[in-house]
Amino acid sequence: MQTYPPVRQPGLVHVWLLAVAIIGVIFLFVQHWALPIHLALLASWFLVMGLGRWLGLDYASMQKGITTGIHHGMDAVLVLIAVGALIGTWMVGGIVPNIIYYGLSVMSPDWFLPGAFVICAITSLATGTSFGTIGTAGIAMMGIGAGFGIPLPIVAGAAICGAYVGDKLSPLSDTTVMTASLCEVGLVDHIKSMLTVSAPALLITFLLFLFAGWHYQGAGELNQAQQAMAVLEGSFSIGWVMLVPALVVVGLLAMRYPSVPVICLGALLGVVWAILFQQQPLVEAISSLYGGNRVEEGLGLLSSLLNRGGMASMFEVIILVLLALGLGGLMEVTGVLGTIANRLQRWAHTPGRLGVSTLFAGFLGNFLGGAAYVSLITASTITRTNYEAMGIDRRVLSRNTEAGGTITTPMVPWSDGGVFMAGTLGVATMTYLPYLWYHFLVLALSVIYGFAGIAMWRTTETGGRTPSLD
Repeated sequence: MQTYPPVRQPGLVHVWLLAVAIIGVIFLFVQHWALPIHLALLASWFLVMGLGRWLGLDYASMQKGITTGIHHGMDAVLVLIAVGALIGTWMVGGIVPNIIYYGLSVMSPDWFLPGAFVICAITSLATGTSFGTIGTAGIAMMGIGAGFGIPLPIVAGAAICGAYVGDKLSPLSDTTVMTASLCEVGLVDHIKSMLTVSAPALLITFLLFLFAGWHYQGAGELNQAQQAMAVLEGSFSIGWVMLVPALVVVGLLAMRYPSVPVICLGALLGVVWAILFQQQPLVEAISSLYGGNRVEEGLGLLSSLLNRGGMASMFEVIILVLLALGLGGLMEVTGVLGTIANRLQRWAHTPGRLGVSTLFAGFLGNFLGGAAYVSLITASTITRTNYEAMGIDRRVLSRNTEAGGTITTPMVPWSDGGVFMAGTLGVATMTYLPYLWYHFLVLALSVIYGFAGIAMWRTTETGGRTPSLD
């Protein structure tokens, strides 16, 4: 990340005061005044710029920092636009309603939560995108869960947990590839290293959702699911051919075609399906790319789940992501992140502390930078020197970087992942947060491994090269 050092570097006291001020502004705007968090982030820009001016940094350099920070998240913005269009046409075209219908017909309330976790995990592993998984399979799981009468926050938790399995482990995931590249680790070695933590986390998460499903089995009455199926049959054409666009998108993404054009193709197939099978007029079907679906108020809870999508629905998310990325760029250019890095490097003098510092640096990137792309950069660069000094293999760095950067993204309400998950699923971040069991387990196991010396490989004696895991 390009930097423009100020005349003076901020001290740790300045960083703490700035953090307290930003948190105070967010609380005042969001909790007390009930204003959009966008305004709180914009106000935080001026707090950081005030610190920058006091340190002797000119405005031109700070503006360059803002644009540089935003540049790092533009890939996410393109995906958001494409996914918005896809959700809109798949609602109008009946693809998502059909997935909900067949899900209700084959699933049972007892096994629904672990099933939702597994389905979203498989989808994300095959496609490499958490956003695409939530925008398709995730929304379908919400509809099925609503049909069974299961509380939507825990359904959202199961879907998001599954979606981030692939975002973290799939060789098709941009964050997985980016982390391996930043840490200079082979992609296969990086994935194998992550599996040492992710495999037990996957198993425990499945069992937790299995037990939770048994707890909620009384809430899921089959007649409620049958009523939802009847409503869907009366509102959409039902048939297995309706699932073809979903199979095409998943197949192309699994074949490593670029995500944005593939998702756009899926959106166009939704338009075609809306015209051919849902008898939608041409103009209205095309309009759903931008405006999404607008169903009648006769579907009960399904109305709120199906009445969404379109590029316009992502504008609020995109603005928030841009503001958060700009704030992260300001943090970088004013030296705030550099000060934090220096302090973490001095504190992390044991392998256990080193792991904690990497996880914290990744979370900080999401908290201050608002995107996984920023968090992966902060986690890998802030703590990398200490790994080399202690002779700890870069595979451990890449594993902890992915955990601290990717996994914590949906936990921050104003990050790109947090905003997308909440907006797409219709469940607030703080509501689904307690059910992100896979995320908490990955973080906890990463810390335990560091202090217990589990899978904390050392570099070889010849130049510190990373040995293969084969």
